Amino acid sequence: MGHHFEQHQDAEVPASPDDVWAAIATGPGIDSWFMGRSDVQPGTGGTVRTVFGEYAPELAVTGWDPARRFAYASGEAPDGRFIAYEFLIEGRAGGSTVLRTVTSGFLPGDDWADEFEAMTLGGEMYFRTLVEYLTCFTGRFATPVTAFGPPGTDWARELTSLGRGLGLTGSAHRGDCARFTLDGSGPADGVVYFANAHTIGIRTPDALYRFLRGFGKPVIAAHQLFAPAADPGQATRAWESWLARTLSTDSR
Repeated sequence: MGHHFEQHQDAEVPASPDDVWAAIATGPGIDSWFMGRSDVQPGTGGTVRTVFGEYAPELAVTGWDPARRFAYASGEAPDGRFIAYEFLIEGRAGGSTVLRTVTSGFLPGDDWADEFEAMTLGGEMYFRTLVEYLTCFTGRFATPVTAFGPPGTDWARELTSLGRGLGLTGSAHRGDCARFTLDGSGPADGVVYFANAHTIGIRTPDALYRFLRGFGKPVIAAHQLFAPAADPGQATRAWESWLARTLSTDSR
């Protein structure tokens, strides 16, 4: 049967149209809020390639109007699957910008609902991370870090263990204070900037930390580190250790 979808999101951010363009239409900008590592070949007919674990799609640029509109899309697969992204930028008086996004596509098969839920909830996290980036880290570029936890079977239990490891009391909500300790470093303090049924996002003075329910895979830590000396290899190993330790804790 399959499912056609179209999702709209918008926000006003305290950043210029040029700053927003740098965030959405350059590799270092996308690395600072999305997932994995991205490379952009600019211009209509160019490409956006993102590497996230074993997932490495390359999408064609279909709209290129600097500081106004950026769009890219996958080709249509034999089963009809495709996805398309569009970003619309509108400058406002006083230096702020309204950013609107449209994500559309088609999910094939009769079992599309679970994938659609995961994609929708993950998409909300990425958009709110983009807004947080443009609000708190405009002009800076991050080192992306991706770490995978041990095989998971019970997301409710894993979410409880994550909350405990992050120093949260009960379910995570925007504005909650967080504290966690990574191997080889002292306690880090942050604040929850976004949370939904599948994700938790925490901002510290020099990082955006995201924890996501992997679709049919382990818990994922997908972080952006803004400290200039961030070592992605070392950080990945430290977060893999943190996830293994945290998720093995009995949450009963």
